[in-house]
Amino acid sequence: MKILFAGTPEFAVEPMKKIHETFGVAAVLTQPDRPQGRKNILTPSPVKEAALSFGIPVLQPEKLKLDVGPVRDVHADLMVTCAYGQILTQEVLDLFPLGVWNIHASLLPAYRGAAPIPRAIINGERETGVTIMKTELGLDTGDMLLSERTPIDDSDTCGTLERRLSHISSDLIVKALWDIKNGAYVLKKQGEGFTCKKVERTEVDFSKSAREVSCLVRGLSPSPVAYARMGELTLNFLFAAELPCDENVPCGTVLAASPKEGLIIKCGEGAVSITELQPAGGKKMSARDFCNGRKLSKGDRFDQPVL
Repeated sequence: MKILFAGTPEFAVEPMKKIHETFGVAAVLTQPDRPQGRKNILTPSPVKEAALSFGIPVLQPEKLKLDVGPVRDVHADLMVTCAYGQILTQEVLDLFPLGVWNIHASLLPAYRGAAPIPRAIINGERETGVTIMKTELGLDTGDMLLSERTPIDDSDTCGTLERRLSHISSDLIVKALWDIKNGAYVLKKQGEGFTCKKVERTEVDFSKSAREVSCLVRGLSPSPVAYARMGELTLNFLFAAELPCDENVPCGTVLAASPKEGLIIKCGEGAVSITELQPAGGKKMSARDFCNGRKLSKGDRFDQPVL
């Protein structure tokens, strides 16, 4: 069974490695190198770097739909996709006798689309998972082969959950490929679902509940981050925990800002303890270390975003 793997971000590296160790990967399809950082240095994708370390040929068409030839020339029986980043045409799907199979980081049909991991946390879900589905022209609407669930803990950020789901994906796709190779599988159609949009850097609205603020911060950490402003000070929040609070003060008020207590901020319902943050243009640090610089005081208030 000759396999072509299509993926781009760090999330796709573990599945690619596990497939290569188990079955071998004939070639990898990934996004072209992109400029990154302040110096706009042309940088390969994590999947490309991993593939080259294994000696796997790498294909990087700018637009796959206009440059199908190199993929056709691989003559693969099957393609596995995992956050590749380009829409597949019917011409591409028809190249693989055993089909195109997608690793999607949600329990389909929920959270179709580009940002299933952060959206699940932001929306306060208590569990998520991975689904292996057969790719069709619709966006993440194909029939499902396998899925596996995992809880979302209050200690999870998008980063920690992404790493856990990547490991789950690597085991699940290998199991799926064995089933496909042996012809021993049954597909299940999806019900009605919804598609989630990409996430963006977002200003915190402290009039929301502590639960909502915590979920937003954790869902956007480590990137693109949730932030708050106080005058000229902008803080990117990397972790927030819910706390009970009955103090009658305006939302966004700093309830504590010290090396001992850290940074605690009043919300519409309850409060949040910010434990890790990054001042704009500065380094990541604990809130306790930040407060040690006495940049904030109890009673200060973060600006409320204009909605």
